[in-house]
Order: sequence, then C-alpha cells, then structure tokens
Amino acid sequence: MTMVKAHVSAHELVAGRYRLLEVFARETNRLWWYAEDVTAQQPRLVAQTALPEPAAEDTARRVTARVVRTSETMRLLRPGRVAAVVDAVVEAGTLWTVTEWIDGTPLGELLAQQGAFHPVRAARLGLELLDVLQAAHDEGITHGELSPGQVFVRDGGPVVVAGFGLAGATLAPRLTAPSYASPEQARDERIGPAADLWALGALLYTMVEGRPPFRDRGRPDATLRAVDRLPLRTPLRAGPLAQAVQGLLRKDARERLTRPVVREALTRAVSEDTDADRQPAPAPRLRGAYRAVRPAGPLRGRRLLAAGTTLALVTVVAAVLAATGVLLGTDTAGAPRESAPAAPADRPAGGGTPPAPAPTGIPPAPTPTGTPSTPAAPALPAGYRRYSAPEGFSVALPDGWKRLATSRVGGLAYRVTFGRGGDAPTLAVTYSERVGPDPVAVWRDDVEPGLARLPGYRRLGAVRATTYQGRAAADLEWLAGTGDARTHTLGRGFLLGGTRGFSLRFTTPVAAWDDAASRLALKTFLRTFRTPED
Repeated sequence: MTMVKAHVSAHELVAGRYRLLEVFARETNRLWWYAEDVTAQQPRLVAQTALPEPAAEDTARRVTARVVRTSETMRLLRPGRVAAVVDAVVEAGTLWTVTEWIDGTPLGELLAQQGAFHPVRAARLGLELLDVLQAAHDEGITHGELSPGQVFVRDGGPVVVAGFGLAGATLAPRLTAPSYASPEQARDERIGPAADLWALGALLYTMVEGRPPFRDRGRPDATLRAVDRLPLRTPLRAGPLAQAVQGLLRKDARERLTRPVVREALTRAVSEDTDADRQPAPAPRLRGAYRAVRPAGPLRGRRLLAAGTTLALVTVVAAVLAATGVLLGTDTAGAPRESAPAAPADRPAGGGTPPAPAPTGIPPAPTPTGTPSTPAAPALPAGYRRYSAPEGFSVALPDGWKRLATSRVGGLAYRVTFGRGGDAPTLAVTYSERVGPDPVAVWRDDVEPGLARLPGYRRLGAVRATTYQGRAAADLEWLAGTGDARTHTLGRGFLLGGTRGFSLRFTTPVAAWDDAASRLALKTFLRTFRTPED
C-alpha cells in the first residue's frame, strides 16, 4: 500500500484560507501543522493525511462529511475531550482536517521530550482515553486510528482526542500510524471497539516502555504484517500495568480484556499514585510558531499574540467584580461590596479579617460523584511559601506576594486578591454559595456577559470542561484592556457541592504571560490550592 504525498511548504494556503505555519508532529502518512485561518484570523491545527488513491469528487465529499459529522457527534458527547473539527477538505490526494486550537502537546512529542512515563501517569492518561472511547462505543462509533499523534496531553486538564471519523473514510485498512493498528485491521477485516482497545493497549505500552509494541518498518504494508504475525515484545517497565497491557494486546479480538476489566486495572494502578509521577506537559509551541512567521503573516502585533497565545489567564480587577455580580444574581453596577485592608502574605489562618467576599463568577462544576480524597500537600518550589487564609483556603504564593484586597457580597460570596501591589500579575480567589450545576454554562452564560463589557475583551478559545482535584470544573481564558495595560487571564472554577464553588483567576500582562515566572506561578497556584474542605 503506497500513499500519495502532497508536497506543501510553510505559508501555503489550504482551501484558500488556512495558512500552514510549521509542522509540529508527524506519523506515517500524516503531518500536524500549526496553521492560521486567515479568514477568521484564528489559530488552527491542521492534520495532513495522505490518501491511498486520488479521490473522486463524490468520494471527497463523503470522506470530509464523515470526518466532520463523527467529530461533532463525539464533541457533543465529550465536550472538551474531543478535538472540534471546523473544516475538512480533500486537495491533491490529501485529506486536510482543520481543528480548533488544542491547548496541549501530542503524546508522541511528549514521549520524545520526556521519555517513558511512570506507570501511574500512564494509567491516569489511559483512564481518560478509556472515558472517551466508552462514550464513542456506546454510540456505535469506533475510532480506529488512535495513536500518539491523535492524543493531546494538556497540563492541568484531561487529554483531547483527535482523528474520529478517519477509520473507514477510504478503503485503506489504516490511514495513519500502522504501528498502532490492531491485527484485524492489519488483515483488513471489519473492526469494532476491540480495535480501539488494542490501540489503547499499544499506547499504554508505548508510554511505559518508551517505544511502540511493533516498530514502524518504513512501509505501511510491512508494518501491518508485523503487527499481525510477530509476537509481542514482553513489556519490561509496565509494573502494575503489565497484565492489563498484555491483556489488551492479544491478537484474537475475542480474548482481549473488556472495558470494565481495563478500568479496574488502571484505577488500581492510579491508587498507587506518588508525587514522582506528576510530570506536567510542556507548554504548546504555537507561540513560537507564530512569532517565527510574524513578519510574513497577515496577523500583526497584539492581534497575533491574542490569537496565538493559549492557556491565557488574566483579568482586570474590575472585570472580575463585574463577572461576580452576574454570577451572584446581583446587578454589576449596584452589587453591595465591602472592602477589608490588605493582610500580609504570611498571615496565619484564623486572623481577624472576616471572609473576604468578592462577587465574581465562579464557574461551578457538576456535582461530582463521591467525595474527593484529601490531596497531600505538595512540595513547594524555591521562593514560594504557603499562605493560609482566615476563610479556610490555602495556596502557595511567591515571596513578596501579599493579600491586596478583600471584597464580599453579604454572606454569600467573597473574593481575595493576591499580588505584589500595583497592577498584574495577580491571583484572585473567589468563593460563592450561588453557583449553578454546570461550570461551562456558568462561565458562558453568567460570567462572560459581564466580562464582554470590558474594554478590549476577547475570549481565547472555547469554555473548556475539565476536572480539578477530583471535582468537575471549567476553564475560561480571555484578554482585556488595551495597550500596555492589556492583560491575559485564565479562570478555573469548580464546585464543592450543592451550589457552593470556588474560582481561581490568574492575571498577568500579556507581554509577561510567556515568562518562566508566570508559568511557574500558574502551575504552583493550581497545584497547591486547597479548599477549607480539603
């Protein structure tokens, strides 16, 4: 089986609107590009998949419609967990799949940078993948193309899966990454959920061993024959995952482990969690890609930075308060507020300042099933110390940071803002007893209308559902302000139970968002924050 290669280079336009910027990941017969939608002026990711034969016009329509339709179905089933395909085009023997920007790193790139994963980390990612696959299988959808290049790992959020709808789009048994094809795909047989479970086993094997169970032999047909005929190399570093991996990689689909058995095995491995396995994903490289083409591309200045920067997080204090008023059901102009004097950052818990309420939108999250276990206090990076607030929460702050302001709305909500004084960077911690059950809806419907009135407001990407410390959560990222005062904010909200919730908002000047200090601060805030119930 040979694939037609479309020869393209950076800055070329696909479908007359998607400017290719930089290749950031590659697998057999497929490249991932950073790209720019010159019409919508938005960053995109574009997958270039070489088709096995030229596609007639009706075939092209069928292929592209299948990819878009399947992706949309999965996106609705698992919001924030499946790449949102915004366009699909067949040109010059190539399928171009255009997705919204994914704030994450392809698993293959992550493995190349960090090496093999701790088995517990692999098990945790495996559980996230299993959740997505189960949603697909329950709807009669088989992914069929799962591979390290189709899995994006985010720092602080669940994985995002791309590639739904590719399987069966053409007559080829496996369009991309034949090393992860199941034996039944290698034999060009009809596939079902068992093929995805094989691919999950192959991904787990790769994560713990640092190499795939069957190496790429240069030609897809040779690789597929090896998958079908050669014995599995015994995993040596899988530890508690060994039996699950080998059970998933049984040649006979009827003998493979079932989803419930796999889930139990992975959950058991995660229960052996240690701090040693917690490796954050590196920051996505889109920023660098955009800077590299800045002189040539149509996006300029702050518009380019706003479009290209993801995982944003800043806000002006006024924005936060306005959003809170919306969330709490109070008028943004007339919500009652009280202020308390600033307290030093090392002030012990139980001090005299009453709970500092701030009216801002706390994105509530769906009430989680079960009570989250109390997380162990993580080790702090150099230059940080833990601050315990009179309100009961705690968080690690950089040296020199202090409690700048406290505001509240009766006994219903409070906000405490931390920083060094003056402008951003700041961290705002907001508590409310009036949040809804869906964190995505709260950000979108309750908070954002207030933020939209800010000068220069611009949301970055979609509101993303995620989990945080075992609780359902959602993230909203935005830019606000103008000129040198333009800021970047990430807000993460989560529900404690009932209608009680917290939100964390980290804000920094746009120009400082990429700084190592800003990245460390954000990661540390999210990693060390503890509620009064933890």
